[in-house]
Amino acid sequence: MPTRPLERSSQLRRDLRLMKGLATGRGFQALVQVTNRCNMQCGFCDFWRHPAHPRDEVSAAEYARFAAQLARESSYVVSLEGGEPLLRRDIVDIVAAFAAQHHPLLYTNGSLMTPELARELFAAGVKHVGVSIDYPGAEHSAHRKFDSAYELSLRAVEALRAAAPRGGEQVHLMTVVMRENAGEMERLLQLSRGLGVKHMVTLLSRKGFRRGGCAEQHLPEADAGETLLALAKRYPHFSAPRTYLKGMRAFLADEAMPACAAGRRSFNVDHLGGVSVCIEKIDRAVGNIRTSPWDELRAKLSAFDLGGCQDCWTLCRGFNQVYGKMTLETARDMVRMR
Repeated sequence: MPTRPLERSSQLRRDLRLMKGLATGRGFQALVQVTNRCNMQCGFCDFWRHPAHPRDEVSAAEYARFAAQLARESSYVVSLEGGEPLLRRDIVDIVAAFAAQHHPLLYTNGSLMTPELARELFAAGVKHVGVSIDYPGAEHSAHRKFDSAYELSLRAVEALRAAAPRGGEQVHLMTVVMRENAGEMERLLQLSRGLGVKHMVTLLSRKGFRRGGCAEQHLPEADAGETLLALAKRYPHFSAPRTYLKGMRAFLADEAMPACAAGRRSFNVDHLGGVSVCIEKIDRAVGNIRTSPWDELRAKLSAFDLGGCQDCWTLCRGFNQVYGKMTLETARDMVRMR
């Protein structure tokens, strides 16, 4: 599926606007939960316990209006998440709404993916798709409390890789690194390598609204970051930012971390349109995209007092820290993730 010249030109403009935003200290990352509904029951999340009726969720048209407002500031990396986003029948329209001027990513458990839907998502402009797999086998299904979750995830990866214009370069496995699965990381990397796709990881937050009380008991030992860095040297397809992996050990060892940039460089939009500085603070919304203009929301996000919060070293925070200050190493990280 070659990219046409007009599409390449549009992509270049979005890339340049994103780079300008990074270089000038503007916001560059948005997390958007398009639904809280989910067909799985992960122990580290309780979003699925608090679904809204589809009629109450933000519509594709409302997302399109918001995306246009957001574009007046910069071109954002927009992570479309859930719940399970593929439960939205209009997910292709939502991707297209953001793809016009931003860089949409999609995170899914893969259970509802089909070859046709995979083609539609990439045609609509999704840039990368992450499929959640936390264990290399049937234990993943047990962990998600969903029979055949593992097999369906693998099937989804194959469909996405076949549909993506750049194949496995635009698809990755996403693993939540926990105490329970930290010892499985090499097998998981061997799995993604065999599937011909990339691999990303994240930690859980120590605290957070709608997190099911997982907190400390799921966090891995402090040496997990060093282990992952060593694995990154042996598995080139492991595309997690090296600077993010380096920060894992410091966070897990309770060492001093840089001030969080949530609210200034990133923000969160929940399934009902509530805007907060991050996904862990969705109970403290500063406004709603349905009723407030972006300029007003941006001012409130920038003024939000985080109180020195050091509750997480999730990938979204890592992106803020990694790309908040561009260096040669972070530039290499960005190239590696493309």
